[in-house]
Amino acid sequence: MIYFISDVHLGFDKGESDKARENLLIEFLDKIESSCEKLFIVGDLFDYWFEYSSVIPRNYIRTLSKLLALSQSGIPIEYLIGNHDFGHVDFFEKELGIPVFGDDIEREIKGKKFYISHGDGKSNNDIGYRILKKILRNKYCQRLYRLLHPDWGIALASNSSRKSRHYTGKKDFGLSEGMSEFAKSKIDAGFDFVIMGHRHRAEVIDFSNGKYINLGDWLGPATYAVFDGNDVHLKKVDGCC
Repeated sequence: MIYFISDVHLGFDKGESDKARENLLIEFLDKIESSCEKLFIVGDLFDYWFEYSSVIPRNYIRTLSKLLALSQSGIPIEYLIGNHDFGHVDFFEKELGIPVFGDDIEREIKGKKFYISHGDGKSNNDIGYRILKKILRNKYCQRLYRLLHPDWGIALASNSSRKSRHYTGKKDFGLSEGMSEFAKSKIDAGFDFVIMGHRHRAEVIDFSNGKYINLGDWLGPATYAVFDGNDVHLKKVDGCC
C-alpha cells in the first residue's frame, strides 16, 4: 500500500489539542507500518518549520523519532514542502534519510502515473501568493532570515504561519478555485492520479481518464489517501487499516 498525508499542521496551537493531533499521527503511522510500501507527505506536516545549521523546532521530537524509525525500517518516505513548512535545509535528508522536495513531483507506481503537489499557488486569484512564495523560498532571503537568533526566528515563523492561514481561510477564490482545473490538465496530459492538499477540503473528483484527490487536513476529521495498486481511496484516519 502507498499512503499519502498532508496538512497535519503540527504546532497549530500549543495546547492539548495539538498534542492529541500528534498522538493521532503517531498512532496512524504505527498502524500502517506493516502494510506501508511507501509514504508521501504532501506538505504542511508542520504548521511552521524553519531550521538553522544546528537548531530545529523542538516541539516535534516524537514525530521526528517515528519518521526516523519508519525510514530505518526500510519504508521510503518522500516529503513535499507546503506553504507553512518551507524552511527546510538538510535535516530531514541527512538525519532521517527522507528527501525533501520544494516543488511538484511526478512518480510512476505500479504502472500508474501520479502527479503530486501540495497545491499552493494553484488556486485562481492567487497571483499575490505566487509572488510571495518566490520571495519566501529564495535562498538569499532565507540566509538573511537565519541571521536572527533561533528563538526569534522560529517564533516569528510561527506567528507568520498563523496569519497566513487566517488570510487563506478568509480569501475568496471565486466560483472556480482552480485546483481541480489544474488537476484535469495534468490528467489530460496522461497522469492517472493527481494528489494535492493545501485547501483543507477532502474530496475526490473522477474524470473520464483519471482522478483528482485532495487529501484534506488533520485540523478537523483527519483524512488520508491510500493506493492499493489499482485505485486511490480517500479515507478517514479513524477507520484506517
